[in-house]
Amino acid sequence: MDVLIDLVIALSKWTRLHLSDISLAMMATALVLFGPALNAWVRRSIGHLNFVIRTLIFVLVCAVGYGFAIIYLTPVLASAFSHLNNYTLSPVLLMCFILIGILADRH
Repeated sequence: MDVLIDLVIALSKWTRLHLSDISLAMMATALVLFGPALNAWVRRSIGHLNFVIRTLIFVLVCAVGYGFAIIYLTPVLASAFSHLNNYTLSPVLLMCFILIGILADRH
C-alpha cells in the first residue's frame, strides 16, 4: 500500500509542475466535445434574425466566447487543481481524463 501512496504522491508532484498545460488540454477537449452542441443551440436560437446579425453573433460566440474560455477559464481550472493536496491531485486528474474519455466516446 505504501508503494501505491508513494506513486500517487510522486505523480501529483510531477503533475503539479504541469497544471497549466493539463488544464489547457482539458479545456480544449471540453470545447471540442461541447462546442458543436453549443453552436447548434446558438444557430437555433438566432435562426430567425438577419444574416448579418446572425453572423456577428456567431463570430462573437466562437471567437470571443471560446477565446475567453481558453484564456481565462484555463487558469481558473489550474488554480482549482492546485488547491488539491498530493494525495488527491493525481487521482482527481486521472478521473477527469477518464470522464472526458467516456464523454468523448459517447459523443
